[in-house]
Amino acid sequence: HGTHVAGIVAGNGHDSALGYIEQYLGIAPNANIINLRVLDANGAGDDSSVIAAIDRAVQLQGQYNIRVINLSLGRPVYESYTVDPLCQAVERAWQAGIVVVVAAGNMGRDNSFGEQGYGTIEAPGNDPNVITVGAMNEHRNWSRDDDVIASYSSKGPTMLDHIVKPDLVAPGNRITSLQVPGSVLATLVRPNALLNPLNGCGAADSDPTACGVSATGQYVQLSGTSMATPVVAGAAALMVQANSSATPDSVKALMMKNAWKGYPQATKIVYDADGIPYSTQTDIFTYGAGYLDIQATMADDTVVPGGAASPEAVFDPNTGTATLVNGLSVVWAQSVVWGQSVVWGQSVVWGQNEVADNSVVWGQSVVWGQMDTSACSVVWGQSVVWGQSVVWGQASALANSDPGDN
Repeated sequence: HGTHVAGIVAGNGHDSALGYIEQYLGIAPNANIINLRVLDANGAGDDSSVIAAIDRAVQLQGQYNIRVINLSLGRPVYESYTVDPLCQAVERAWQAGIVVVVAAGNMGRDNSFGEQGYGTIEAPGNDPNVITVGAMNEHRNWSRDDDVIASYSSKGPTMLDHIVKPDLVAPGNRITSLQVPGSVLATLVRPNALLNPLNGCGAADSDPTACGVSATGQYVQLSGTSMATPVVAGAAALMVQANSSATPDSVKALMMKNAWKGYPQATKIVYDADGIPYSTQTDIFTYGAGYLDIQATMADDTVVPGGAASPEAVFDPNTGTATLVNGLSVVWAQSVVWGQSVVWGQSVVWGQNEVADNSVVWGQSVVWGQMDTSACSVVWGQSVVWGQSVVWGQASALANSDPGDN
């Protein structure tokens, strides 16, 4: 998992330079990677390990010029970000001048409270300072016109604090990057997720044109907000490379301002494993400020005058709208950041949405939730979607599914 994520950030394409039909480069191939391992071979860890690694990165910042932290991990929100030690750790890094990019989570299909995946942002992505990233399904083509939100991508607002998240969305479906042969992950990925040098898809040794087990297995396609997050982290690395004086707030604000806001219409996606239709929405709790646009962001030399904390959403039952409080409104008019199709004046277009009626997010069972606080673990195993493979932890139910298309 970590190797795959690192390859998305800064892979140099060396292993695909010869013999493959494409070269698989990371977003910022000239960036250096500092590896601070916090999860075990099964993808599980605890808060203390993650916090220690974040603090260690801050300590090593001057020695290695650490400018960006990628956190393709998360756990449920147990308490307000103001007192959560995990959120306090990412804030220390942010205040030290390090851009922190965090996965939104892969709970967008969770309808256990009838909320259609709303209110499922994981910690520390619930912190208003960090850049929280959702995943887009780009349908494996170069046009973004048909791109839609991945159905598993977690939606805001955050539990307890009602922070508007995610901040951005980026490609996260069937992302090609490195794998480690023989790792736990490699044993769980379905064979047709491995890439063959000859045709760019999985191929059996006996027939190079057929899908099957790859002869080399150097690259694999995985899906999830874990894969979208390093796309944004790589973009952040490009920004600080181009402008060494860039601050975490300026990086976040410019990304959000320049995000593509041509939101698609709401559609129905049927997930074949269970036949349940999932609705993709066009509100800011699904797409945030929009779809990452690296070229537009890099071309914008606007000086950001203040902070870029994500706003709080305050719901007014009398009007059926959620007003955005604080956050980026101090930097730009909210219509600039969020796009006219999403924000009308200072209120979210809320009540007209097919799924996102007021009770969906703001019902007490959803906002305040019944959460199990007996464990304090950070995992990618419970919710990451593994390309053409399974949702780890639910393999028995989804072993024959293809969640990468959703």
